[in-house]
Amino acid sequence: MLLGLVKPSAGEAFVLGAPAGGVEVRRKIGFLPEDFRFYQWLTAAELLALHGRLSGVSTDVLRERVPALVDLVGLTPHRDKRLQEFSKGMLQRIGLAQALIHEPQLVFLDEPTSGLDPMGRRLVRDIIRAQRDRGATVFLNSHILSEIEITCDEVVFIRDGEVVTSRDLRKQNEEEVRVVVRARKLTPDAVAGLTRWSTSTQVDEEQLTFTTRSQDVLPDILRHLVAAGADVYQFTPQRLSLEDLFLKIMGEDRGL
Repeated sequence: MLLGLVKPSAGEAFVLGAPAGGVEVRRKIGFLPEDFRFYQWLTAAELLALHGRLSGVSTDVLRERVPALVDLVGLTPHRDKRLQEFSKGMLQRIGLAQALIHEPQLVFLDEPTSGLDPMGRRLVRDIIRAQRDRGATVFLNSHILSEIEITCDEVVFIRDGEVVTSRDLRKQNEEEVRVVVRARKLTPDAVAGLTRWSTSTQVDEEQLTFTTRSQDVLPDILRHLVAAGADVYQFTPQRLSLEDLFLKIMGEDRGL
């Protein structure tokens, strides 16, 4: 809808201060869809030149920018090959280059690392960071949560078209600290006493797992367990991964 490809059933949206879908605002946006289709008879350089001209970039600028972007995505040896000869990963890379050919202020990337090997995924991450550093905003949609966690500054969880919650990944998420404790003599009273600090608690023989909203209370919890007679021989705080957060936030109503 923000790109003007789908019409909303109600309401209105503004992008970069202008109504969504307008030609002028779309010139300032780069887009790589997940299921892209490029003209197979074009070479990599021709594809970038075409999209550059469609975005209003002058021919003189394109003479420098096309080879620079081809090199940026690691396809210089293949710049004159037709796209029909490209692998899925190579098409993904040239697709990313076409989304950046006009140096957009706003970039939408849908599953940009799909089909890429580990080196390719790292390359995409570096390119996204470079776009951020030059002042662009990048919207990244992906089901590979580890990529989101490494790449993004903020994450938004959406369910059934509604924003469930958002998180700032640049900050330590103190309300999501998980602690694994291994101890002998974990009495029911010792475990029950954790309720004042923990949001969830699980006990499996000599292993206790709980989450707490602040790591500042961890010394108090350890002292409590020792005072309750537990022989603690491992006390390991762990920050919840983005996948753990996803399952906790999105899976609660789905029996996950």
